[in-house]
Amino acid sequence: NVKSIDRVHSTCPVCDSPIRRRRFSGFNPILCTFRFRKPTPTHPKMTNIKSVLTKFYDEYTNNTPKKLKIVDAYLLYILLTGITQFVYCCLVGTFPFNSFLAGFICTVSCFVLGVCLRLQSNPQNKAQFFGISPERGFADFIFAHVILHLVVMNFIG
Repeated sequence: NVKSIDRVHSTCPVCDSPIRRRRFSGFNPILCTFRFRKPTPTHPKMTNIKSVLTKFYDEYTNNTPKKLKIVDAYLLYILLTGITQFVYCCLVGTFPFNSFLAGFICTVSCFVLGVCLRLQSNPQNKAQFFGISPERGFADFIFAHVILHLVVMNFIG
């Protein structure tokens, strides 16, 4: 029959919770109750993450131009389309493999072209894309999409 005796000795330097020394028939580890708590919304780490996400959202809504928000919405749509195609492939199968491959490659390519458009349209990147206006970047985006979709249609057969 093992008996345990709890004694409070000091506080933990991480969370200021009491450190207990437990004795189990010669075994004497030091245990902090911080390790055994479930995270709660008032926990310091959770509050820190919440404040970081809140600050990120506020900075994004206040400092991002409307054109870039539209491109970001397009990128989110393309990302969700790619995830949906991949999940469908995993659940149902890849019977028309050329169709799945063409659709998934098209989704990835559209995402890459969208990221390029976002980089070229961002006013903070004017120095890197000297001589390329946002309108020119959009025209390149449309031209690349036309070529991409012609290739995908030929690949599907």
